[in-house]
Amino acid sequence: MSTTISSIFDLESLAKKRLPEVIFDYVHGGAEQQITLQRNVRDLQALALRQHDMRDVSDPRLSTTMAGEPARIPLAIGPTGLAGLTWPNGECEEARAAAEFGVPYCLSTMSICSIEDVAQACEKPFWFQLYLMKKREVNEHLIRRARDAQCPALVLTLDLHVQGKRWADAKNGLSVPPKLTLHNMLDIGTHPGWLLSMARSRRRTFGNLEQEVQQAPSVTALSEWVESQFDPSFDLDTVKWVRRLWDRKLILKGIMHPDDARLAVDVGADAIIVSNHGGRQLDGAPSSISVLPAIADAVQDRIEVLFDGGIRTGSDIVKALGRGAHACLSGRACLYGLAAEGKEGVLCALNIFEQEMKDCMALVGIRDLCSIDRGVVTAQPAI
Repeated sequence: MSTTISSIFDLESLAKKRLPEVIFDYVHGGAEQQITLQRNVRDLQALALRQHDMRDVSDPRLSTTMAGEPARIPLAIGPTGLAGLTWPNGECEEARAAAEFGVPYCLSTMSICSIEDVAQACEKPFWFQLYLMKKREVNEHLIRRARDAQCPALVLTLDLHVQGKRWADAKNGLSVPPKLTLHNMLDIGTHPGWLLSMARSRRRTFGNLEQEVQQAPSVTALSEWVESQFDPSFDLDTVKWVRRLWDRKLILKGIMHPDDARLAVDVGADAIIVSNHGGRQLDGAPSSISVLPAIADAVQDRIEVLFDGGIRTGSDIVKALGRGAHACLSGRACLYGLAAEGKEGVLCALNIFEQEMKDCMALVGIRDLCSIDRGVVTAQPAI
């Protein structure tokens, strides 16, 4: 990279410079007043790390498994919609970066590149994240395509009965592709690098859904169909139906209450992700980190508890593990890297996380992240 990158925040700044406002606001923003989004970051920052100094911290051990998949660090690249609008063939580039680095990659239903595109571009199997649509046959076909692509895990998102109101996206006229308002045209015109790079993209719409909606005569019609298809009747019986269809690892994403975590165990999930959708759905929800300990206590190691929400540094990952998570997912941070420098930017983000985790472990007095004592992470003591 031509610019010195020392943190995820540097990648965020580069992404903001390179992307048109309509795309960056989608990547960066949250629902309504963005209270939940801010809580995710702020509450992680507020946690304190108890420091022990007279310990041998050489040869730190960071590797683990996530839903049966090996991970060089306790982190997977989380599912993010429209990644292919930040960089040409963006989801394929993210999957390649994850495979090269050695962590799981999760493809979103709302990706630009399709399941088949990513499978063709990357030999390593990837997870697939499923949004359930009102039409059962669409869901069945998506699940079958994920199975055919040898996806080892299905990540079922639970918290999209309706789409959260994202004020910036509505103001900017976000669609796939972006609406050609005067503001957007002027803004896109000031980002010629992004505009020219998009010419190399294999697709410019929802790659996973365009073949599912034969009746949609245009990209605009497809976008409108997608917005109308999120299913408000989604309930526990729906999860059981997916469990019957999918015979591999099933991960339930969007758990924010201990009761729902217990139901996940009962329904036969292999893992849960404590997540409030990155602050993009219910504004005013608690941060993911604030509910993590109670959820981890509720399942008592019967299934893996993964964490998502607000991770911007390696120490955030250490904090999440210290509060009861087995491992973490990060969507935005890696998307900033992708938007800044493509595959190399994603690798940069992963390397930053790894080095920051090693530094944090050494300074705290931890040698093995798999055996971190929850007492290491605590509320900030009063002064």
